[in-house]
Amino acid sequence: MTKPVLILATDGFEQSELTGPRDALNKAGHKTVIASLEPGEIRGWQHTDWGDSVQVDLTVDAVRPEEFAGLVLPGGQMNPDVLRMNAQAIEIVREMAALERPVAAICHGPWLLAEADLIRGRTVTSWPSIRTDLRNAGANVVDQEVAVDGNLITSRKPDDIPAFSQALIDALEHASASA
Repeated sequence: MTKPVLILATDGFEQSELTGPRDALNKAGHKTVIASLEPGEIRGWQHTDWGDSVQVDLTVDAVRPEEFAGLVLPGGQMNPDVLRMNAQAIEIVREMAALERPVAAICHGPWLLAEADLIRGRTVTSWPSIRTDLRNAGANVVDQEVAVDGNLITSRKPDDIPAFSQALIDALEHASASA
């Protein structure tokens, strides 16, 4: 049995950037688990207003990174801004990268990669408003649908979700074939 893929999010995640990759991963046969700061539900952001809620499967303090095949960091402005201030969330990101698991961040999600000091010398992409932050953290920032640099997978926006999801699925399949 393949290990599940962890999705790390909190209130204010961009709706499509959590549900799109989650649904693509599930369709490809990968189980997904949503972790957040608190138990219960977290509420998405749908373009300009609150969106749907999703059930939290476990809290960050219960996450054991070695139990997961990969990590998804949805964007939205609020979600990664809150998560990057949480030491446990940042430690999960660091540990997943140290385990060489695929770590996929979209839109504002790469803020967590910068906070975890994972992008120095790496090629990434993101939502335009955080590109200066990523450059200041030492990244080579590109403007393209998907940037894959080793185990880091990044994308810019909701329109990139199909390519982002496929890059993550490909990385997970490559990792399981190599194991």
